[in-house]
Amino acid sequence: MQSKRFGFKMKIKPGCRQEYIKRHNEIWPELKKLLKDEGIGNYSIFLDAETDTLFAYQEQSGNSSSQDLGSTEVVKRWWKYMADIMETNPDNSPVSVPLEQVFFME
Repeated sequence: MQSKRFGFKMKIKPGCRQEYIKRHNEIWPELKKLLKDEGIGNYSIFLDAETDTLFAYQEQSGNSSSQDLGSTEVVKRWWKYMADIMETNPDNSPVSVPLEQVFFME
């Protein structure tokens, strides 16, 4: 099965850059395992420090992106853990905007 590419953007709150990086450097092993088990890989998050906008990119060999896993207990806990430093929805999920792929080169 060929991987699908998925990009989206999110926002961190002003002044939270270092904490965001710290928390991701210490990502929970059970969250990392869930993502891999769901076929999510080549997952990168980039920060535009001028706007506090995050750009995330991931490849999916399964049917889900990381944004589709909100019903799992570990993702709910992660969202709650991150809610104080990110723009979130009422359920603590990050405000996430899918991005349209307009160019790809292998």
